[in-house]
Amino acid sequence: MRAQDIPGALLDLQQQHQFRQRYILETPQSCQVVIEGKSYVAFASNDYLGLANHPALIEATQQALGRWGVGGGASHLVAGHFAVHEEAEHALAAFCGSEAALLFSSGYAANQAVITSLVGRGDAVFADKLNHASLNDACQLSRASFRRFRHNDLTQLEHLLATTPARTRLIAVDAVYSMDGDEAPLKKLQQLADKYDAWLYIDDAHGFGVLGEGCGSAVENGLHGERLIYMATLGKAAGVAGAFVAASQQLVQWLVNKARTYIFTTAQPPALAAAVLASLQLIAGEPWRRQRLQQHVRCLRERLADVNFQLMPSRTPIQPIIIGRNEQAMLLAARLKECGYWVPAIRPPTVPEGTARLRLTLTAAHTQDQLEGLLDSVVAATQP
Repeated sequence: MRAQDIPGALLDLQQQHQFRQRYILETPQSCQVVIEGKSYVAFASNDYLGLANHPALIEATQQALGRWGVGGGASHLVAGHFAVHEEAEHALAAFCGSEAALLFSSGYAANQAVITSLVGRGDAVFADKLNHASLNDACQLSRASFRRFRHNDLTQLEHLLATTPARTRLIAVDAVYSMDGDEAPLKKLQQLADKYDAWLYIDDAHGFGVLGEGCGSAVENGLHGERLIYMATLGKAAGVAGAFVAASQQLVQWLVNKARTYIFTTAQPPALAAAVLASLQLIAGEPWRRQRLQQHVRCLRERLADVNFQLMPSRTPIQPIIIGRNEQAMLLAARLKECGYWVPAIRPPTVPEGTARLRLTLTAAHTQDQLEGLLDSVVAATQP
């Protein structure tokens, strides 16, 4: 795009109700926030367990800053792999029941690392059509044949696997889909991966900390094996930042040697690894957080069962209400904002055309009164 084309393109986005802008958060991440001078109860955060501002994580980070300093200073392979990084990787692997784990600066970087280091020209990667953008970008950058199958359609996936001439094959899926809140059929996917000698790569950004007693979707489904590669982000339920990949020791060694987004970037601040260690203790030691989440989910689904818009089938903290048109979704979000609730509208291209929605996300930090107040406002705002 030329420089002179940008003003017109921005205007087009505004006219299509697809223009995006940032809002300034003036408080720590919480269910009660101040945004641009006004107080809201927020139902838009992925801080599912309410750990992002937890005193234990703050204290662990402060102590680590005093010991390790701020910056990583170098890549992990040069001089940036601190003892606390190593400790966190061992703890994450044990938590997920894997041989080894590897820290990354983001889930985006982890997805690119795994997929581009395992498949290339002449290979094939198979991806669910509702996969996160970072998975799609990684598949395209790999230069492998990129085949997308209909959402959770195992029959189509098996046909694609059975007919590909590629020697190396990789199946990539989200464990929990970020905009719908539903889940991939992981057990059946692993069966297909085993049958057709394919890697199974699971992006569990929204399941880690929430499902499987906090250990994630792979543990909940009893998955294991040398073809399984598990990735989870640490900036959602864990309340910190970054991501990790858990797999066999040999696969992790391969990533250390071949993954460009790991090799050619400065290591994360070591203090964040200390925060991860504190987070794992809370995830394991405070199951009441997940229990409260489950109670919130049940309450929401009971109260909104009869609203005039579609409620997606989800047992997770992600509870979308499909509105349809962009302008209508924006209007409903504005009504909730007037009532003191921060629930931004999600529009294309983040979701398919015609499926603009309110994406309600629940956290263990929400009180029952806050949830009831939101639900009262949603019911009122969606009345014809």
